[in-house]
Amino acid sequence: MGLETVAYPFIFLALYFESFLLVTFFSSPARTKRAQSPVASPATNVPKVAIIVPCWNEESTVAGTVESLLALEYPADKLSLVLVNDGSTDGTASAIDRYAAHPQITALHKPNGGKFTAMNYGLEHVADAEFVGFLDADSFVAPDALREIIPSFDAPAVAAVTASMSIHNPHTVFQRMQYAEYAQAITLRHIFGSINGLYVTPGPFSFYRLSVLKELGPFKHAYLAEDMEMAMRIQRAGLKIGNALRARVYTKGPPTARKLIKQRIRWTTGFMRNIFFDYRDLIWSKQNVVLGFFVLPLGIAAIGGSIIVFSLYVFQTIKSLAHSVSVMSAAPLSYALTVHPISWFYFPLTIPLLVGITMTALTATWMAVGKYSSNTPGRLLPNLPAYFLFYTFVAPIWIIRSVSHVVRGARTTWR
Repeated sequence: MGLETVAYPFIFLALYFESFLLVTFFSSPARTKRAQSPVASPATNVPKVAIIVPCWNEESTVAGTVESLLALEYPADKLSLVLVNDGSTDGTASAIDRYAAHPQITALHKPNGGKFTAMNYGLEHVADAEFVGFLDADSFVAPDALREIIPSFDAPAVAAVTASMSIHNPHTVFQRMQYAEYAQAITLRHIFGSINGLYVTPGPFSFYRLSVLKELGPFKHAYLAEDMEMAMRIQRAGLKIGNALRARVYTKGPPTARKLIKQRIRWTTGFMRNIFFDYRDLIWSKQNVVLGFFVLPLGIAAIGGSIIVFSLYVFQTIKSLAHSVSVMSAAPLSYALTVHPISWFYFPLTIPLLVGITMTALTATWMAVGKYSSNTPGRLLPNLPAYFLFYTFVAPIWIIRSVSHVVRGARTTWR
C-alpha cells in the first residue's frame, strides 16, 4: 500500500462535499433564497434598524465606513448608527466625533476592552430597533445591502443574517488570493445559509434580531472569535442563521503573508477552541442535522486532512527530488546536460492527480458562481493564479500553527 492511499479518505470526503454543494445549490431552499426580492425603497412599512461600528485605531478608514452606511438606501428615520471608540490610541476618537452632531449617529467612547466589549457597549445604547447589525470599521457596504438583508428575516426563527463579503481593490498577491477565496466563500455561505448550516456571523455586516440578543445575552471574548461563538449560541438555542446573497460588503484583506497568517490563526484557533471546549454538544446534534452531522465534522476533518495531505506532499516531493539527484549522479554528464523531449505518454496520471484537477475546476466554478450571483464587482480571472499558486502552500502554515496553539494552550493575539 503506497503512501498516497493514506490521502484517499480525505479525497473521498472532498468529493462528497463537492457533490453535496452541487445538489444543495440547485435545491428548492437555495433557489428560493436566490429569488428573494429586496425591500422596496423608499418604503414606509419597514423595521427600525441600528448598526454598531466598533472602532479601534481605525482613523484612516472609519470615515469611509460611516459614509457608506449613511448612503444606504433605507429610510433615514428607521436607521440609526452607533460608533464606539474602544480606547483607540490614534485619531479615531476625533474622526468619529465629527459625526456626533448627525441626527442618525451616536458617537461613544470607552476604555479599551476588546471588540466584544465595544459591541456590547453599543448594544446598551440601542433602544427601539427591531434588528441590529455590526460593521467593522475597515469595511464598507453597497447602497442596497440593507434592503437585501431585511427580507432574509422571513420567519420568526431566523435570528441572524449574514452578508456576502469580498476583498476591496486587491493589490498584493495575497489580497488577490483572498479575492478569489472570498468569491468561493460567498457561494458556500449562500448554500449553507439556505439549510441553516452556518456557524459564524462575520463582523462585516451581520444582523441579528435585537430580541434574540437580549434573550441569549451579550457577546463574549470567545477566544477572539465572538462572532463565531454567538452564531454557535444561536444554533444551540434552536434558531436559524440565514444569508443574503446580494447584500454586498467590502473589506480590506491582509496585504502580506505574515498578517494573513496571523488573521487566520485567530480564526482557526477560535473555531477549534469554541467547538472543542464550549460547543462540543453541537457535533452529532440531532437538533440541527446539517450542522451537527455534516458541516462541523467536515470542518474538523478538513483541518486534520490538510495537515496530512500537505505532509504527504512534502514527503513525496523530497523523495522525488532525492531520486532525481540519484539518477542524475549516475548518468553521464553529457546526458544530464542534454535537453530531452517531453513525452506525455509517460505522464504519471494517478487518481489523486485526476481528483486534484477535478477539484481545481470545481473550485474555480464555485468562485465564478459566487462572484456573479452576488453581483460582486471586480475581475475574478486575474486573481485565480494567486489563489491556486499560493493558497495550497500558505493555508497549511496557519492550520499547523493553529493546531499547535490549541494543543499547547498558547495565547492567540488579535494583531
